[in-house]
Amino acid sequence: MERRGITAAGNFIIDHVKVVDLWPDEGMLSIISEEKRANGGCAYNVLKDLAILKTGLPLYGIGLISNDEDGKFIMEDMSKHGIDSSMMRFSKDARTSYTDVMTVKDTGNRTFFHHKGTSRCFSIDHIDFSAIKTNMFHIGYILLLDTLDGPDPEYGTQMARVLKTAKDKGLRTSVDVVSESSYRFNKIVLPVLKYTDYLILNEIEAGRTTGYEIREKTGGLDYMNLKKTLKTLMDSGESELVCIHFPEGAYAVKKGAGPHFVPSHSCPEGFIKSTVGAGDAFCGGMLYGIHEGWELDRSMRFANAMAAACLTGMTTSDGMKSMEETSKIMGELPLRDIVFE
Repeated sequence: MERRGITAAGNFIIDHVKVVDLWPDEGMLSIISEEKRANGGCAYNVLKDLAILKTGLPLYGIGLISNDEDGKFIMEDMSKHGIDSSMMRFSKDARTSYTDVMTVKDTGNRTFFHHKGTSRCFSIDHIDFSAIKTNMFHIGYILLLDTLDGPDPEYGTQMARVLKTAKDKGLRTSVDVVSESSYRFNKIVLPVLKYTDYLILNEIEAGRTTGYEIREKTGGLDYMNLKKTLKTLMDSGESELVCIHFPEGAYAVKKGAGPHFVPSHSCPEGFIKSTVGAGDAFCGGMLYGIHEGWELDRSMRFANAMAAACLTGMTTSDGMKSMEETSKIMGELPLRDIVFE
């Protein structure tokens, strides 16, 4: 079978990670002890995580950046990891999207200050569907692409129009959503489900889209609401697959089959350096399994292993590993002892 690869479009963001000695009171001083530039954003993270597997899978990026230092870093990084950047576009009106990530050295607590930049301007006009060589098209984040989140008189949102166009071109579509503290989910996410083949999102995004509380006040999972959420998302569109992931594992369903739960890995003390990027790593693992034609259980277990690998690094992709090393995590790192109720 020809491995045509995966195209990912949407957010290409630079994370400016700064380690500080303390989180200061307003108006006070904190000292930066180290800083690093790293990849961020749905499309960029997923592509880089898949590239680090070193499987030879063709990978293509579509995004809008500027010809500034962060934009140059993105292009050089894509080239370094063998990601095709020929469909990347450049803006003269906005700087490349970036996030200042402030990390307190002793606690590891992170605070994010985001500048939308070019992500705000990314639109359907920046996507040349005739140039896409793959049959899988992933895009995100919904809720962090202002133009595509905007209304469309025919399809509800501009993002829905993008996905409809992709499907008309014979592409299999998938989306990802950003977690934010708002009530926009129902209005902006639901219209895209009709044109989404693979919906992969976390518990916060799933719950806010459907209106169900997936967490109990005690912090545990509300299994009944989780089941209702999965069913509602499946019934709200025409997806082939819906997968909800959370720290305890993942819960998914394929069209024509029953729901399936896979626990996440039980990580030993000191294993986790940071949780940033773990959701995109999980998404990348699911997309890889779908591309390779794996059974759902194998795809979910591999996605959990990708997420576990991500946890070992301080930035979004520092912890990512080769296919051999990721497969070792999948086979050897124990799973959480959870019985899905």
